[in-house]
This record gives sequence, structure tokens and C-alpha cells, in this order.
Amino acid sequence: MKDIFSYIKEEESSYQTIPVQVSEGWEWSMWKHLKLTILYKNFQLETGKNDNKPVKNITLPILRLQYRSEGFDIKDIVLFVNSSKNYFKSFLIKKYHEKWARKNEIDTFIDEMVESYVDYGGALVKNINKIKPEVVPLQRLAFCDQTDILSGTICEKHNYSPDQLKEMENKHWGDKKYGATGTIDDVIRISKNKKKENNSMKESRTPNKYIEVYEVHGMFPEWCLTDDYSGNEEYENKYTRQLHIITFYPTEEGDKKGICLYKGKEKEHPYKLILRDKIYNRALGMGGAEELFEAQVWTTYDAIRIKGMLDAVSKILYQTADESFANRNKTDNLDHGEILVHKEGKPLTQINTYSPNIALFERSINDWEIHARMIGAAQEAIMGDQPPSGTPFKSVEFQATESHSLHEYRKGKLATFIDEIYRDWVIPYLSREIMEGQEFLAELDLEELQAISDTLVVNETNKMIKDRILNGELIYPDEIDKYKQIVKDEFAKGGSKRFIEIIKDEFKNAPIDVYVNIVGKQKNLAGIVDKLTNIFKTIMVNPAILQNPPMAKLFNSILEASGLDSIDFSGFKIPPPTLPKVAEIQQAEPAMPAIPAMAM
Repeated sequence: MKDIFSYIKEEESSYQTIPVQVSEGWEWSMWKHLKLTILYKNFQLETGKNDNKPVKNITLPILRLQYRSEGFDIKDIVLFVNSSKNYFKSFLIKKYHEKWARKNEIDTFIDEMVESYVDYGGALVKNINKIKPEVVPLQRLAFCDQTDILSGTICEKHNYSPDQLKEMENKHWGDKKYGATGTIDDVIRISKNKKKENNSMKESRTPNKYIEVYEVHGMFPEWCLTDDYSGNEEYENKYTRQLHIITFYPTEEGDKKGICLYKGKEKEHPYKLILRDKIYNRALGMGGAEELFEAQVWTTYDAIRIKGMLDAVSKILYQTADESFANRNKTDNLDHGEILVHKEGKPLTQINTYSPNIALFERSINDWEIHARMIGAAQEAIMGDQPPSGTPFKSVEFQATESHSLHEYRKGKLATFIDEIYRDWVIPYLSREIMEGQEFLAELDLEELQAISDTLVVNETNKMIKDRILNGELIYPDEIDKYKQIVKDEFAKGGSKRFIEIIKDEFKNAPIDVYVNIVGKQKNLAGIVDKLTNIFKTIMVNPAILQNPPMAKLFNSILEASGLDSIDFSGFKIPPPTLPKVAEIQQAEPAMPAIPAMAM
């Protein structure tokens, strides 16, 4: 390594041209992997696309299904106070997080992470010292270790506009005290109205100026931070984690010369990585688009062949043995009823251009699409397609459940990853905000309103009883019940939207933790309603059976096997039947007819 500038240029070129050996007989290029994923997902071909190359995209619909099936919402991220003494504060932190997450667009972050995870086989997340981490677009990487991203140097290539670059002065970019060899203004002056993402692409003409900036994170020799290195072993053998911000400008000789905008030590690695279907000795797992590459290639091949056949059969061609026929007759733009003359025995006949092979290619396309759906766990049942006529309902339901099981497994990995991000990066910011005290409007669900109402009723009732006793007044049970109802009614008038206040330093000694509750996220609501309806009908036939502990246990086993929550029947009682009053019975009974007196 001569210097950081030559290192960047050499590694960027190697990243795009030299693959790594995953196993014997299998070479893999991360740069090409990302390129093909972007092309195939967006109806493009590696060899270029024009109107003569039709593309039937079977990749995008399956990827979109996986986005929906493997993603989750903000409400599934539940924060709580991990302390028995302060656990009651969990309600406050839970409601504040819902408002805070919407404000900071955590839902957008989750969606971007899931899409990268599905498309490329991995999501690289970066701590940018803000509340919301950044999902790094993998095509923004200038280079990295293609066998293990986090173990080596990571270099991102940005295209900053002048105003974006000026904002970086707040991070000491362009400051000579932080190793800069040029200022931000110097770099802006030599910038051009062009943008280029990597060396293999043509420059894109843009209406505004853009500056290519390399952001390099990695372990480097200590001398990389100095300007007077002269072979001192103390610097050469000592490695530290460093950050370098570099840009290049073209010289008159056609070469590139580097400018350092910032260099310094880093305390910790700013990246985290999650892999989908991990592959040993490969930087990314098996991507959702990659597993469909083969099916997409041959589907496109068949579509192009069918298009060629359609072009051929759409032409009406004629043949004749009369060599001078075309000279004697005008064959273009013939009018209705026009007569053509040919030599005797040499008539004009139409050539049969019908191609019976089209059906074979259509069947091949269908076979490849079925194969792609099987690989991507995207059977008709969860794609929303109509199943073949005569398919039993239970069979469709079983297929949908099995298809979702793979997506649920992958979603569980994403949930664990979100746990880690929250604990390491998000909760520290959230805790600092809460310490300052917060007041906010929250919408409470029915269960939360009921819990608060019950607590409020107990507290207000106890306060009323205490005041009456201290004043020497008597209080009767019916008054207590009446007061409870008044408090409950007054609370209910407030509706579901309530202002909540967190007092400053209320969470000072309360350890905040997180878990991601993704269970049942992709429930089949229609199926659940059907199950609940059948269970309700069963209970209504003989509700007394649930008071028998063994039968109640058996009933809960049925609920759990159906994917539903069990029920506590310990307090379940059947009200005694209401007996009609005597007056009502007498009124309901018909009057006995009078018996006429018998004549003596």
C-alpha cells in the first residue's frame, strides 16, 4: 500500500473485475451479482434491451410478494421497561415509541431494509449518528471484501451536490486540522456537471455539478494518518480503525489526483449486516432475484423465440413457378377484385408460415414460471391467483400455510436483527429524549382504555373513601359502587385520544429493552374468522362443558392447534336461568273455560 489514493483506485478496479472463489467450480462477483439483480428486476437484459427483445418479468411479482410477507410494521416493535419495580412504566414508553417512530420514519427504514434483504441476499445498515440508521444501497459500494463484508475495508462512493458537500463542513470535512489537503470550496470549483456511479459506466450529463467522494472505513497502518512517514516501524506495524474521505480530480495528463477532505480514527465499526440464506465464503446470501436468475433467463429466451415466430407467421408470402409474374403484375396494394395473370400451369399460391413450435415455447414459459414460484415460495394461494378448477379448499389453505412458513422463518431473522439495531443504536437516542420529559397525544386501543379506566377508578375511589373517613363521615357500599360508575363514565367521555405526559427524569433509572412481536403478522384473517365462528357455535351448543377442567384444557389445545390464543376459563361461570315471575306465568296461561252447571 503506497498511499490511500492508489489503494482506492486499485481496489475499486479489482472489485469490478476479479471474482472470488466460493467453492471449487464456483466463482462469484458481488459487483456482477448486484448488476444482474437490478437489471432482471427492472425488465432489462444484460446484453441490452430494445423493442426486438421482449421480456416477461417473472422476478418482480415474486419479489413484491416477499416484501409483503417478510416485512413488519412499527406496531410490532414493542419497547418495555426491563425492571420489576418500574415495569408499570412500559405503557408510557410503548405509546411514546409509536409517536416517535412515525416522526422519524422508522417504517421507511424497515421497508428499505427488507427490500435490500430480499433483492440482494443481504442488508447493510449504517449508524450515521442520527436517530434513524441508514440502509446502505449496495450498488453505492465502490469496493468491499467479497468474502465477508464486515471483516474488511468498506468503501462507499457518493455523488454530492455542492450544497450537500458544504453541509459536511459541520463534520470538519475540508479542515486542515483533520488531515484535509483541500477545502470544500476548492473541490466544488473543479467539479463538473457529470455523474458516474462506477468506472465501467458512462458519465451521465446532469444540469448541476456533482462531486465524487469516497468514504473509506477500515483498519489501516498508523502512518496513513500522518504526513511525515519515513519508514518508521512504529507506524508501519501498528493498525487502527480509521475513516478517510477522499475525492479525485483529473489532471492535464489524463490521470486522477486525490484530495483528502478528512482522516481520523474511528471508535467502532459503523455497520451491521444481515444475510438471507447465508452462503459460506460469500459476502451476500442467496438473493431473492438471484434464485430466479435461471428461470428469468430461459423465460426471456422463450419469449424472444415466440416473438420471432409471430413476426414470421404474421407475414403473408406467395410462391409461383412463373418467373416473370412479378414483372407483369403489381403485387403491392392490390385493389378488391383485381385480376392477376400467370402462365398456364404456374399459378400463384400462398406459403404456409404457420409454426407448430409456438405451443412448445409457451409450455416452456409456463414450466419456468411454475419453477420460479416454487423456488420463491409464491404459490397461487398467496399470490392471489385463482387455483385450478376443482382444487379442494383445504388443499389451497394448506399450500398457503406452507408457503408462508418460509417467509415467517426469514421474517424471524429480520426481527432479531432489528432487536440488535434498537439496543445498540436506537434506544440510546430515544432514552435521551425521554429524559427531557415529553407530552404527546396518543390513541389508545380498547384494552388500554379499560386498563387505565380500572386503575383510575380504584385510585379515585380510595381517595374518596379516605377523605370521607378523615372528615368523620359514614360511607355505604352502594355509595361506593355509584361513585365508581360515575368515575368510569366521566373517563369514557374523553374518547380514545388522550394526552400523555412523561415527567423529566422519570426514566432515569429504568432500563429500556425491546422485543419484536411478529407472531401472527401474516395471519389469514378470513380463515381465522371462519375458525372463530365454528368455535363460537360449538360453545353455544353446550357452554357448561367449559366448566369441566379437562374439557377446558382440551378446548384450549384445539385453539392452539388452530393458530389461535388460548383462553383462561378459571373465572367462567354460566348465569343461572332466569325464572319467570308468578304473575307472568298466570298471564301467559290461558283461562280455563267455565263449566256449565248440570241440570238436576
